[in-house]
Amino acid sequence: MNDDMILRADEKKINWYPGHMARAKRLLCEQLSRVDVVVELCDARIPRASRNPDLGELVKNKHRLLILNKADLAEESETRAWLAYFRAQGLDCMSFDSAKGRAKDVLARIERAASDEVARMAARGVRKTVRVMVVGVPNVGKSTFTNKINGASIARTGDRPGVTRSNQWVRITPYLELLDTPGLLWPRLDDQQDARALAFVGTINDQIMDQQMLAIRLMELLMRDKPQAVTARFKLRDTQATGVALLEEACRGRGWLMPGGVYDTDRGAAVILDEFRGGKLGRITLQRAPEDRG
Repeated sequence: MNDDMILRADEKKINWYPGHMARAKRLLCEQLSRVDVVVELCDARIPRASRNPDLGELVKNKHRLLILNKADLAEESETRAWLAYFRAQGLDCMSFDSAKGRAKDVLARIERAASDEVARMAARGVRKTVRVMVVGVPNVGKSTFTNKINGASIARTGDRPGVTRSNQWVRITPYLELLDTPGLLWPRLDDQQDARALAFVGTINDQIMDQQMLAIRLMELLMRDKPQAVTARFKLRDTQATGVALLEEACRGRGWLMPGGVYDTDRGAAVILDEFRGGKLGRITLQRAPEDRG
């Protein structure tokens, strides 16, 4: 199996833009006229790949706040570099950890983004209710983020893409409402590196691709960038192994064996992906910020 089998294969097999994505885009467009601020979440480990290029055009007339979510899983220095890059592009942005981050920090940024509209309505004697739309690709943490801001579990969450399938309004205060929206992909992804990055973090459902090959490519990437973390976590003896041999070496090191000492590569691939996504290998950023920030 070659590299392209991970995500290119053929479009019917990958089902990159399933029917519910078209519905999600339609629902988003229907609600845009009702919102004052758009909060876009991307994954701090892959800030470039996890931003839907279609969103820029859709929400161009709205106040916009970009949040690098899951920042606790990314390298702090790289997150700072990405924030500097986005700010140089004129974007209002911040990093956030939906599990431990402080809701008041986000609320302050939303209040600032909506301040002009709030002031305009106040001049007319109206107490403005600010409506905020939370958008982003699947599995970027929108519902967990919404629950964190709300202070209670209202929006459905899950560790797989596609948990949220419909728009869900959540009242945060008497004058602030958040709209949690389904994850939105785009119809075509030509950049295979970005596609693979999305697969590594779980944006694309594992069931529609070769999980073993995905785990192998992730291991190879991490052995290049974070060899000590990978070697220690999976108890590797042969640090020069590549391809299937690398996956089998991890199975040997962690004892993922079937009867007769056969390597359980299915289990190994699943655990490797889960442990990376859960931060068990440490804080890792897969995409570096461009050096040119102008």
